[in-house]
Amino acid sequence: MYDPKVPARILRMFFHDCFIRGCDASVLLDSTPQNQAEKDGPPNISLGAFYVIDDAKTKLEPACPRTVSCADIITIAARDVVAMSGGPFWNVLKGRKDGRVSRAAETINLPAPTFNVSQLIQSFAKRGLGVKDLVALSGGHTLGFSHCSSLEARLRNFSSVHDIDPGMNIEFAETLRKKCPKPNKDGNAGQFLDSTASTFDINYYKQLLAGKGVFGSDQALFTDYRTKWIVEAFDKDQSLFFKEFAASMLKLGNVGVIENGEVRLNCRVVN
Repeated sequence: MYDPKVPARILRMFFHDCFIRGCDASVLLDSTPQNQAEKDGPPNISLGAFYVIDDAKTKLEPACPRTVSCADIITIAARDVVAMSGGPFWNVLKGRKDGRVSRAAETINLPAPTFNVSQLIQSFAKRGLGVKDLVALSGGHTLGFSHCSSLEARLRNFSSVHDIDPGMNIEFAETLRKKCPKPNKDGNAGQFLDSTASTFDINYYKQLLAGKGVFGSDQALFTDYRTKWIVEAFDKDQSLFFKEFAASMLKLGNVGVIENGEVRLNCRVVN
């Protein structure tokens, strides 16, 4: 059974895991009566695809008991979905351990789709990631989809001066307004983040050049001098983007790694 939403969901799961408490599989823990876990925090409600990690763990435990952590499984799966979608392949470092703490409230520390470049740079810097990592990892939006709730602030009453975000191509804004009417009855309505949303390519950057970034945080990369030149470089050279994306994914996979934790037997619960 193949679900076309899985690649984007796994890639996003990896990012959301590593940005909160480091790459420790805290995003996989289920909530308990005493604790609301990360996966039930507002930015993570739409994650999905946890079953893919569960399936991998179920197959790994009999073959390699208590050896491969859930954190490593997410990291390897993120690399695999990128490669399977036509993107680069890289060697994943292994040996992460799984964390025992997961708090929904901490998901407030994920970068928001409304962030400007200064906020994005600051958020990434806290995890030891630079401006090039920010622009390269944002290119992960070549896979995936946005619900209306993450983009509608750009379409109506954007500011006291502009109804529509002035960074947005006007025809594109009209298209999005039709897909995301006010009030919106369709909870599944939204927009793919690039026009080849199941292929890992540089179409995401091409859309930024045309004013067709879906999130404010995407389009901002092309309007700020600190990031614009990198967007332009990736738009011209897919092999450069692939190389830098792989390098940044390796760095992201090293954020806050625990070496003396546990290897969970079931990725949803601590041992």
